[in-house]
Amino acid sequence: MMKSQAKALLTALGLALVLGLATPAMAQEATPINVNTADATLLAELPGIGETKAAAIVEDREANGPFESADDLARVNGIGEMTVEGLADQVTF
Repeated sequence: MMKSQAKALLTALGLALVLGLATPAMAQEATPINVNTADATLLAELPGIGETKAAAIVEDREANGPFESADDLARVNGIGEMTVEGLADQVTF
């Protein structure tokens, strides 16, 4: 009896962990972030973009005008082609 309860508990914990990790990724796909209106805090939530790159995006946007496509993000220092490709489906303009 004790082994089956332990197995059930481990299964439940594993499922909870998987669902907990999947939820942010699913939410990110469902709600693209507008890089022309988002603040640095929101931009930092994008994969591959931390606080420093998020601040650089805001600074570039203020200095050079709005971004028109994901490719425009490459004009920001520290954002390369691979990052742009990863963000293409997660950002709007």
